[in-house]
Amino acid sequence: MSEQPVNRDKPSGNISNNRLIAKNSIMLYLRMILSMLVGFYTSRVVLNTLGVDDFGVYGVVGGVVSMLGFLTASMSGATSRFLAFELGREDHERLSETFSSALIIHIALALVICLIAETVGLWFVTHKLVIPPGRMTAALWVYQMSILSAMLGMIQVPYSAMVIAYERMSIYAYLEILNVILKLVIVYLLMIGNFDKLILYAILHLAVTVIIMAIYVIYCLVNYPASRFRWIWKPSIIKPMLSFSGWDLYGNASNMARTQGVNMLVNMFFGAAANAAVGVASTVQAVLMQFSVNISTAVRPQVVKSYSVGDHDRMSTLIYVGSRYLYLLLLLVSVPILIEPHFVLKVWLKIVPKYAEWFVRYMILFNFFAQMSIVMAMGIHATGKVKRISLINGTLYLSVLPFTYIAYKMSGSIYSAYVFNVIAVLIGCLCNVYTLSLSVQQISLMKFIRKVLIPVLIISVIVMAVSYIPKLYLEEGWTRFLLVGLISTVAVLSLTYFTADEPIKQFIKKKVSSYVRFGKRSNTDI
Repeated sequence: MSEQPVNRDKPSGNISNNRLIAKNSIMLYLRMILSMLVGFYTSRVVLNTLGVDDFGVYGVVGGVVSMLGFLTASMSGATSRFLAFELGREDHERLSETFSSALIIHIALALVICLIAETVGLWFVTHKLVIPPGRMTAALWVYQMSILSAMLGMIQVPYSAMVIAYERMSIYAYLEILNVILKLVIVYLLMIGNFDKLILYAILHLAVTVIIMAIYVIYCLVNYPASRFRWIWKPSIIKPMLSFSGWDLYGNASNMARTQGVNMLVNMFFGAAANAAVGVASTVQAVLMQFSVNISTAVRPQVVKSYSVGDHDRMSTLIYVGSRYLYLLLLLVSVPILIEPHFVLKVWLKIVPKYAEWFVRYMILFNFFAQMSIVMAMGIHATGKVKRISLINGTLYLSVLPFTYIAYKMSGSIYSAYVFNVIAVLIGCLCNVYTLSLSVQQISLMKFIRKVLIPVLIISVIVMAVSYIPKLYLEEGWTRFLLVGLISTVAVLSLTYFTADEPIKQFIKKKVSSYVRFGKRSNTDI
């Protein structure tokens, strides 16, 4: 059965929906600030406690299982899209059937993950990876714990997708607080434990996965009747979902192969110590990216629901605004690290792995274009027509591996892979815009370039230029870093305001005025 947007008048609740997006965005932003601070601290302690080699082993061995994460990513996108679509149409019976069908599929895929990981994956770990002498037993422990975590993560997907569909982002904030507490507990137990540190770290991470999954399941069962499992096997539901995820599978598998494949090529040509640098840079990349990705999570359900009721004008507005301002949000938190990566890594880690400084720069540059590409992909997922972008982006991502192998084989720079990554994601972003324009006439490549790409690139160049000035005159240290952060923050916020559309300027003025009036009333009361 084909899905078509329901022909309705534009929702009268757009204002309340915008407020919900703003509220959810703030919750997720605060969550990420907390997560970032604790994440940087725990990563430093883990690196110092495990040592460079064991830290690298954890990254590359766990990465073998992470390669199977493309299954989770594909099904997560499909499940979130179909649940949000049915919610947008207010078809609660269909929503219940969709959830139960999705859960059956995810349990089956968890078993597929186990089968692949315990055969091909296990052979690759024991015969192909470069593991330091005497650490193979610990590496196998890490591998088995990672398999269990991946399986549980797959089964959790329908429950977390239900929370996203209902836009209950506060739950994410509360779970992140718990996650932060558990990370601190892991660090404490790692420091006092007499057991093999690497094995203990893997076991504790699995325990955290179990706890988070249990909370998701219990919350959904208590709050959403549609999440109570029933044996449902309707081809009209399962076939579109599998078709969607099947095409999405190629793109996600290629993306995962690119990420972990590059990690393994680095391991083969440069050793486990280089993987530690990749792991450090990936941590920085992931934390920064989560600032904007989590806020895009607040936007995604509204994009799907707008499409489901045929409101393409609102959908296109959300996509253009989301692409632009999520990029600028990412720029806001990234500029100080782009300019001062050596200082940040030295303060954070004390022990800075070789290559980490430039890995960080290249991965942040990748983030900028990846963020805009993700927003466009949200719109494409809403239409359900993912075949084209999966084929294009998947092929682009896979092309990184042969280019990287050739470059490394010819004694090229270790950074070659990350240059190829940036080129691939930029081309993929533009292809996503064009693909979405084929289904939604309000979207076009020229509009995207004019409304999003050119403004953010101009702002980026200006911000980087003025923020770099302290580096020309001051010695490395806290004074220079804080000055760079202050200048970049003022520059990003000022340029964002002056280049904003008039409705957004009016919204900002109204909010500032209300805060000023509130402050004056408070002072009068005092």
